[in-house]
Amino acid sequence: MSWKDYNGLVTGMVRTGILGYGGGPSVIPLIRYEAVTRYKWVSDDEFGEILAIANALPGPIATKMAAYLGYKTKGVLGAIVSVLAHILPTSIAIIALLGSMYALRESKIVAGMVAAVRPVIFVMLGMMAYEFAKKAWKGLGTAFAALFGVLAFVLLQLLDIHPGIVIAVFLGYGVFHLDVVQRFKSRGNNSDKGVS
Repeated sequence: MSWKDYNGLVTGMVRTGILGYGGGPSVIPLIRYEAVTRYKWVSDDEFGEILAIANALPGPIATKMAAYLGYKTKGVLGAIVSVLAHILPTSIAIIALLGSMYALRESKIVAGMVAAVRPVIFVMLGMMAYEFAKKAWKGLGTAFAALFGVLAFVLLQLLDIHPGIVIAVFLGYGVFHLDVVQRFKSRGNNSDKGVS
């Protein structure tokens, strides 16, 4: 296997590392675009599952996503290459620009540029949340999707429960829900066969 086989992986992860601004959550829509839309490494549903699991694990979420996508596409070496491609360009840029940052930290122009980027991040996260909510609405039904949305808000914002615990509870329910649905379908198929 030559390094040309890693070209798409490196390009995609470098783009997400360089263009991502504002920490892990703001990078997720970029990673989703590369993984689902551009390169089709995973489906949208699988990306949602990976995101939920990565959120429950400790450490930076974008790095975990990069590692998973690299491993899925190219194995262990792919995971290493993917993580390095994601973090190295920005690490080098931060080291190179550290002096400039200290010199310009009081600049109103720089503060204005930073403030201008925040609405873009908000819109990107909102679009991704909307798409996931639409899928939940379709998969769970209106009542369950609304109930889980409210429940997640209460657990995370009002009761201040750790997101990892909330995600683990929701994933546990998801397994239970799928089991119930499968049993219901198998009973329906068996009764159909008995009737005919």
